[in-house]
Amino acid sequence: QVQLAESGGGLVQPGGSLRLSCAASKNIFSLYAMGWYRQAPGKERELVADIRNGGARNYADSVKGRFTISRDNYKNTVNLQMNSLKPEDTAVYYCKAVDSGIFYWGQGTQVTVSS
Repeated sequence: QVQLAESGGGLVQPGGSLRLSCAASKNIFSLYAMGWYRQAPGKERELVADIRNGGARNYADSVKGRFTISRDNYKNTVNLQMNSLKPEDTAVYYCKAVDSGIFYWGQGTQVTVSS
């Protein structure tokens, strides 16, 4: 089993930056993939970005060029650097891990982009 804990959310003005971090309870090098999803009010949860254990990254079209996902295998964390934030990025952001075909989710962290 994998426990995930997100941090780094908050309120930021349009054009600003935030860095989200997801700490895992086990060695993430052994996990098939980790990623970030988000869910805005009244909308379905959607992929933001993920990273496979081989290093391949995948981004939603809406965040390409603005967000960067990275992993630190020594600290067992996956980070999401979010730049040039827009109001439409406002959502609860969830960390996800895939281990032996099982999906694990964190509790989520709120990101609000507003002036």
